[in-house]
Amino acid sequence: MGAKLSASCRRGRSEKGTEMLKLCSCNVTDQVQASVQCRFPGSPGPFAFRRRAPVSVSFSPSSRLGLTPVQAVVSTQKTEVAGVVKSGSGSLADRLRLGSLAEDGLSYKEKYIVRCYEVGINKTATIETLANLLQEVGSNHAQSVGFSTDGFATTPTMRKLHLIWVTARMHIEIYKYPAWSDVVEIETWCQSEGRIGTRRDWILKDAATGELIGRATGKWVMMNHDTRRLQKVSDEVKEELLVHFPQEPRLAFPEKDNRSLKKILKLEDPAEYSRLALTPRRADLDMNHHVNYVTYIGWVLESMPQEIIDTHELASITLDYRRECLQNDVVDSLTSTEPTVSELNGTNGSAVVRQDDADCPMFLHLLRVSCDGQEINRGRTEWRKKPAR
Repeated sequence: MGAKLSASCRRGRSEKGTEMLKLCSCNVTDQVQASVQCRFPGSPGPFAFRRRAPVSVSFSPSSRLGLTPVQAVVSTQKTEVAGVVKSGSGSLADRLRLGSLAEDGLSYKEKYIVRCYEVGINKTATIETLANLLQEVGSNHAQSVGFSTDGFATTPTMRKLHLIWVTARMHIEIYKYPAWSDVVEIETWCQSEGRIGTRRDWILKDAATGELIGRATGKWVMMNHDTRRLQKVSDEVKEELLVHFPQEPRLAFPEKDNRSLKKILKLEDPAEYSRLALTPRRADLDMNHHVNYVTYIGWVLESMPQEIIDTHELASITLDYRRECLQNDVVDSLTSTEPTVSELNGTNGSAVVRQDDADCPMFLHLLRVSCDGQEINRGRTEWRKKPAR
């Protein structure tokens, strides 16, 4: 009797287990495909560790058990672009970003939606918003070719030698500011700039119309993170970089004598306008615990005269970065109207302000350490009348 019950129980458990397997297998295709997609992201670039190839899963019915056994088939399809291997769907962030490398692998494009909290008093994106987007697309470009994932675009050799990039100069021109919910497409690329630096350029367009709405260029120099001294770009680092640089110079500002090249005169005291004792917030610090370069833009604008802010919008800004700013530094922001040499009255070399510059005023800026006057940043801005909206 006991043996019969035991056999019956085993048959019941076996049949119940079979039914459970049948129920579990009904949607196994979707479950396994989702699992495979999450576990096999594509390789971000030639300098990153190689990852497994994407796996596609196929299923065939089995007449003996009524189940659906899983058969994994490895796909080796890849697309090579300028030495960068693209495979799989990438990380979740990669799939959500509206960006990718160009076909030649030498530039990167990404689209961004202007959020309501990125819009200022003019009902358009602020210059800080656009500068942050330039920083974001540049970092995404670096990651897409396999450089560091910490936002600093360092190569494997740079990380091994404790080398970092620091901003030396930024020049931004905005021809039309995007409004809330507008979509901006930004293209960026890098190239060599002197013995110790690299140059990055950007083109900004209205994604809906293709209209050019801005351009920018910046220079970064190499510094030893431990000694804080500038360092020449070594041949080993150059080899890691050059594969991603255009062979011929490609400039966002190809025009001769363009404003991005203009030397910034030092602003002398006493300044016409000032905002004293500015202190970095914790949110102003980057991952290196230095004040982020976009923060300097806000500090420069803090000392602008209110009558210009009310009637004009920023057309261009150039910043020369001369000293690191740390969390405990107290900063003064100084601003004065830029003198221009008049063609009529400037024969003796004197500088005078022309009346025809009233609609497009230009200013010089200085950020300095409050306690000792050390120069942190030297700047120049140009303004234009606000458009009717």
